[in-house]
Amino acid sequence: MPRRSKVLSGTLVASALLLTSIGIGTVAANADTPAPAPVAAPATPAGHTMAVSTAASPEDPDGDGYIPANPPVTGVTPSTEEPPHRYFHEFQANCSVTHTAPDDPIVFPQQPGKSHDHTFMGNTTTDANSTTASLDAGSTTCLAPGDRSAYWMPTMYDGDRPVLPVGPQTIYYKAGVTDYTSVRPFPKGLRYVVASPMQSAQEFRDHPGFVEGWECGDSFFNVDFPTDCPERPDVQVNIRFQAPSCWDGKNLDTPDHKSHMAYPVVNPGTNNNICPADHPVALPMIEFKMAFPVNGDLSRVRLASGASYSFHYDFFNAWDEATLDAMVGHCIVGGLQCDARGYDQTHPEAGAALNEDYELP
Repeated sequence: MPRRSKVLSGTLVASALLLTSIGIGTVAANADTPAPAPVAAPATPAGHTMAVSTAASPEDPDGDGYIPANPPVTGVTPSTEEPPHRYFHEFQANCSVTHTAPDDPIVFPQQPGKSHDHTFMGNTTTDANSTTASLDAGSTTCLAPGDRSAYWMPTMYDGDRPVLPVGPQTIYYKAGVTDYTSVRPFPKGLRYVVASPMQSAQEFRDHPGFVEGWECGDSFFNVDFPTDCPERPDVQVNIRFQAPSCWDGKNLDTPDHKSHMAYPVVNPGTNNNICPADHPVALPMIEFKMAFPVNGDLSRVRLASGASYSFHYDFFNAWDEATLDAMVGHCIVGGLQCDARGYDQTHPEAGAALNEDYELP
């Protein structure tokens, strides 16, 4: 099903992402242990003030905010093809929370403690000094050992208690364009920020990545945390939010951590989604589907970045290239609905991309 396409109102400048530090110290966890024990969080300041990043990534050769792809992808035009219809063309990366820390290696590289607090998933080594090489050498809480990518989002609090997702969370990798056969793997080291902690409630609701907003029980499409969240053991607060999936083919990062990526647009005269001409390379569309173990009275629930509509997240690709290539080719290009080992239960004849240990056979 083609997803709706909207046009971004404008590119946010880098300073709109740069915040003063609030948060808690590092808390460790992994896929085989219970969620981290609650620790106290400092009081939320009376609004965000913007800080300036005072250092560049070690991967930025001249400190201008651009990290060029090596090699770049050239000679690509947005595909307008219509392959055989497949309702699904996706796989899951199931990754557990690793730790929390007031770090952000994309927005505040080499500046530990300068960010609001983040909840990290996937790579266990992610911190303010993370680079492609350091992540590549790290371990992961993702079910697939080949996924050493770093995923993070603002930490949620219920009062002063951190609310951390328990167990493997669902991170979908989907086709964002109609021609799912044109999707190619992420280049190693690609990184970006989805949405903004500085956005307004209306900007959050109108964002092209908005899927169902905050949901709880039978309450969906909320900009604010739901006020009628059932207090039952089986109920959690959820959010689904999609990332841009069209790449300029030139940069692994840009000064605002967004301009090298774009959302698909509607091909004029059709109902098909294609990449825009200035971002012609179709990559997997990441969709966060996060479940937070809190329900009932949500009046004290907040994010480290501020209000409910300040939700945003970051992605830093450190997949093993052969593993990601196999998953994208088998599941997205192959038009399947795969789990974390690349297996579609409705099409067992297609087999799996990975073995029972979630590794290449």
